Amino acid sequence: MTGMRMAAPLLALRLGYSVASVGALIAMFALAQVFLSLPAGRYADKHGLKRPVMLSVFVSSLGALLAAIWPVFPILCVSALLCGGATGVAIIALQRHVGRLSRDVDEMRLSYSWLAIGPAASNFVGPLAAGLLIDISGFSAAFTFLGVLPWLAWFAVRHEAPMPAAELSAQGTVPAKRAWDLLFEPSYRRLLIVNWFLSASWDMHTFVVPLLGHERGISASAIGAILGGFALSAALIRIVLPWLSKRWQEWQVIVVAMLFTSVMLALYPLAHAAWAMGMMSALLGLSLGSVQPMLMSSMHQLLPPDRQGEGLGLRLMLVNASSVAMPMLFGSLGAWLGVAAVFWCGAVTVGAGSRLAWGLRRSELTTGAHHTPKKTA
Repeated sequence: MTGMRMAAPLLALRLGYSVASVGALIAMFALAQVFLSLPAGRYADKHGLKRPVMLSVFVSSLGALLAAIWPVFPILCVSALLCGGATGVAIIALQRHVGRLSRDVDEMRLSYSWLAIGPAASNFVGPLAAGLLIDISGFSAAFTFLGVLPWLAWFAVRHEAPMPAAELSAQGTVPAKRAWDLLFEPSYRRLLIVNWFLSASWDMHTFVVPLLGHERGISASAIGAILGGFALSAALIRIVLPWLSKRWQEWQVIVVAMLFTSVMLALYPLAHAAWAMGMMSALLGLSLGSVQPMLMSSMHQLLPPDRQGEGLGLRLMLVNASSVAMPMLFGSLGAWLGVAAVFWCGAVTVGAGSRLAWGLRRSELTTGAHHTPKKTA
C-alpha cells in the first residue's frame, strides 16, 4: 500500500491531473478503511487470522495489477480503494491475532512493540522500491512488483495454527450488539480519544510542515528531509520499544509521549532554520512513534475476547476518518490564524488530552482484566 500511495499519485500528475484530483486519489486509501474497518473487525472475530489475510492478499494484489494493466485515473482510484481497504482488513486481523497469542500482559507489550516495526519499515521499502522501478522500467513494472508483494504476506502466515476449536466455536456467533456499545466502556472510550489526539498530531505534522517550510522559503528537498527525519525517528523508537515495554506500563509511555508531543508542537514554529525544524521533527517522531504499540496492547487488554477485532476495527475507522477530515481543518485554521497557530492549537489540545491518558492508571489496563492468556499444551 505504501508503494501504491506514492506511485499512483505520481502517475496521475504525469497524466496531467490537478493537485485536487491527486488529493482525492490519496484520500481513497483511507476512505475505504473508514467503511470496512468495523465489518473487518467482526469478520476477524469470527474467522481468526488466515481467512481475512488471504482475502486481503487477493484484493490488494488485484488492485495493484489492475493499475499495471490499465494505468488510467479511474482505475488508479479503484486500485487505491482496493489496496487501502485490503490493508486495513489485514492489519485488524493481525493485531487481534498477535494480542491473543500473548501469554501475559508483558509478552503482549513486547509483541506489539515488535509488530509496530513492520509498518515503519514498509513506509521506507514500499516507496523506495516503487520509485526505483518507475525510473528503471516504468509504472507498469512498478505496479506489477507491488502486486506480487502481498503474496509474501500469505507465505509468512500460511502455516499459522488456527484457533482451538472450542475457542473458535465460542466466538462463532458475533454477539447481537452494536459496535458503538463499546463506547460505553469508559476506559476504551478514553483510549479512543487519546488515540485521536495523537493521530491528529501525526497528520498535522505531515500536512503543515510543508506549508511552514514553504512560508519560510525552505527548499523542497529540505522539507522532504525534515519529514524523512520524522519517519526515521518513528521507526527507530519502535526498535527500542521492546526494551522499554518491559520497564514501563502502557499508560506511563502514553502520558510521557503526549506531554513531550505538546512541548515539541509548541516549540516547532520557533525553529526557523531547516536544521532546527529537522531536529524538532526527529524529536516529535520519537514521541509519536512510541505510542501505537502501547495503544494496541491497552485496547486488547480492555476489550472482551469475543469483540477484540470489532474494537480494533472501530479504532481504525475513527483514525482513518480523522485522516480524511483533519487536513481540511488544518488548512482552514492555517488560512485563518496562520500556520504557526495551527501548531500551538495542537500543542494545547494534546497537552490537555494527557489528563485523559493519566486516568488510565486507575483502569482495568493495570490488571489486564479482559486478557485471555494463550492456552499451551
